Amino acid sequence: MKILDTGSADFNKQFAPLENRFDGGSAGKEITATVERIIADIRNRGDEALFEYTQKFDGVRLTAESVKVPAGTMKKAGDSLPPKLKSAIKTAFDNVKKFHKRQVEKSWMVKTGRSSKIGQAIRPMDRVGLYVPGGTAAYPSSVIMNAVPALVAGVKEIVVSSPPSPEGKINPAVLFSASLCGIKEFYTIGGAQAVAALAYGTKSIKKVDKITGPGNAWVAEAKRQVFGQVDIDMVAGPSEICVIADDSANPAWVAADLLSQAEHDPLSWTILVSTSDALIAKVSAEVEKQVEGLKRKDIARKSLAGRSYAVKVKSLTEAVDIANRFASEHLELYCKGASKLAKQIKHAGAIFIGGYSPEVLGDYMAGPNHILPTAGSARFFSPLGAYDFVKKSSIIEYSKEDFLKIADEVALFAESEGLEGHAKSAKIRSTGKAK
Repeated sequence: MKILDTGSADFNKQFAPLENRFDGGSAGKEITATVERIIADIRNRGDEALFEYTQKFDGVRLTAESVKVPAGTMKKAGDSLPPKLKSAIKTAFDNVKKFHKRQVEKSWMVKTGRSSKIGQAIRPMDRVGLYVPGGTAAYPSSVIMNAVPALVAGVKEIVVSSPPSPEGKINPAVLFSASLCGIKEFYTIGGAQAVAALAYGTKSIKKVDKITGPGNAWVAEAKRQVFGQVDIDMVAGPSEICVIADDSANPAWVAADLLSQAEHDPLSWTILVSTSDALIAKVSAEVEKQVEGLKRKDIARKSLAGRSYAVKVKSLTEAVDIANRFASEHLELYCKGASKLAKQIKHAGAIFIGGYSPEVLGDYMAGPNHILPTAGSARFFSPLGAYDFVKKSSIIEYSKEDFLKIADEVALFAESEGLEGHAKSAKIRSTGKAK
């Protein structure tokens, strides 16, 4: 853990790489070129290319009949799960659904003039594709966090795509979560080829309007390249956490929270901001102690070696300034007056207040979405929500009387911009002549 001090003369120079960590979504020339070829191939050859890439990358031979998980398999997915796990998944589903229902917006209309109206129509997207990482791992939480916002927004067709295990199967916890969310289309494909199939469609898979969900560098790059053909949620960067802590914090707990993100990826960011030299030293020692007990300790150690920092500040007010500059995906406030301090936070994907609100709670059970802006994009971007699965149309309905009152001003405005055709469109209604 590298230590920075805001009192240092060159602090801003040292902090700059943390503050400006967005890489432009660049995946590297090799990945970019490979993904371009895969997308082009899927567009040209459809299922044939899709199944070839699945066999090449996942070692699974698919057909038009086997690419989709049978409805019976979906229904029985929960039978093999331990009852306590099923209960936990159901609790998570209920909490996430309750939270996202509060985000649902309604269409509106207001009267303007004597008999005219303007407003906004809010309608759900027709069909969306949710990408869930898989293969040798299983992420039922990713199903819930992606599917529930779409479900409560009113999307009629929700499709899930996830890479198969070496045996060609999907983890039953993932399928059970999908079944809870009412998913009827689940495809055993992953990687850039899955993103391409969802975006452009094949004989077996109907194209979607939006693709959401996390994935590796190839998946992220594929989402970036298909944006415009479809909408996407974001091109997510490595996971990150920032913890503001003072002497009241338990150093072992802080260390555990930092490691919960370090184990994600060698490129994950872990930042401790504290007023206390003693706490920084204790947390650093705990990190070194606890990392040895992780199955993913090699990944965590790489993250700690390259992207782990402790920032010593003079006050909690200064700590807030650092947190806002970093604009973290996850921000924990583990200090005295944390609730009051939270009101000063302008930029964070999710804010966790107090020692009993760790980041892991938000990952699974609390209710808010765990798909969050990274790499400083919390300055202008929001967590995935029900609002991401709707589209809005403006509505303008003017009467003749109200239009004629404003027609001359409409024409004048158009003429000031040199758009004669626009002006004539207004004049022909008010004078009967296009002059």
